[in-house]
Amino acid sequence: MIPGLFVAEHELEVPLDHARPDGETITVFAREVADPDGRDRPWLVYLQGGPGFESPRPTGSPRGPGWLDRALEEFRVLLLDQRGTGRSTPVSGLESAEYLTHFRADSIVRDCEHLRTALGSEPWTVLGQSFGGITALTYLSFAPQGLREAIITGGVPGIGVHVDEIFGATWQRIMERSRRYYERYPEDRARMRALLETEGERIRSVGNWLGMSDGFERVHHLLELPAGSPAFRADARDILGIERNPIYGLLHEACWADGFATHWSAQRTRPEMPPEYFTSEHILPWMFEGSLAQTAETLAHHEWPRLFDEDVLSANEVPVAAAVYTEDLYVDFRFSEQTVRRFPNFTPWITNEYEHNGLRVDGGRILGRLLDLARGRA
Repeated sequence: MIPGLFVAEHELEVPLDHARPDGETITVFAREVADPDGRDRPWLVYLQGGPGFESPRPTGSPRGPGWLDRALEEFRVLLLDQRGTGRSTPVSGLESAEYLTHFRADSIVRDCEHLRTALGSEPWTVLGQSFGGITALTYLSFAPQGLREAIITGGVPGIGVHVDEIFGATWQRIMERSRRYYERYPEDRARMRALLETEGERIRSVGNWLGMSDGFERVHHLLELPAGSPAFRADARDILGIERNPIYGLLHEACWADGFATHWSAQRTRPEMPPEYFTSEHILPWMFEGSLAQTAETLAHHEWPRLFDEDVLSANEVPVAAAVYTEDLYVDFRFSEQTVRRFPNFTPWITNEYEHNGLRVDGGRILGRLLDLARGRA
């Protein structure tokens, strides 16, 4: 028990490669969270964004992320540390490229089904945020029998969309955000140009914050720091979190690769733009050194299997409700809208009220509305 919550910890040994169930194994960790009087409620599995980030940690009262209170009204929640993250068998980045090919959404879905069997659960509800939404679509493609309903926030991918289209669109959106940023903070234009001289390309990655509701101010508060100060050095050291979460860097493009190699898509689709403009979720070859660079190069040219089955999705019977943010920096609205309009039992909530982090900002309202949509109550 922690204040106001029952918590249990689950570890399960699963195959590294689900196609070779008798081969090497890894451990997957998940934390069960419930109201003390709600331990027999149905399961909701939280699929974290990323790729490569662990689930949030409950803290008691207040309980943690805002959506958790709403979820606990009718569920017990399983906070999954997706393979390679958190307390699951970690990925250091020093593994072979072949080893790392087993850490995409298709493997995560199969881990979930192993967990569901081990916990003796009926089909359960999944809540997928960002990359978790991609994982939910993979779940609907390859194991729909395991799902009661799917709730997606800021993470409906285009189906049948090439990765070059995805990153080409992302470049256009970050150029627009850069323009708007310098309209708000015109004095930062000169600061950014000066930082490019001393910090190099990596400082551009601060633009990744511009997709969040507090992102413009967060970028400004970094850029206003004296460039040589300890505060600036610490805050600018690993903006994308690749050092802490190597899966994010090594497999970010691969998480969009639905049956093809990416060949450094973000690098190839990069347009000409003013030097002070930012980058976003763009993983570029210079971000890796030493053995990591060779691993990243190999993964960039790996021919990935399909993540989605369009025939299965066309016959989908699982209720799906999705918050689609028209201003989302990371997930193109046009591609998301095509997906939710194309397949049966997909109910979208299309809104400009939130940025990509809407679930973190107003999680109770968003989750409640999506559950109502999935169940035909709204």
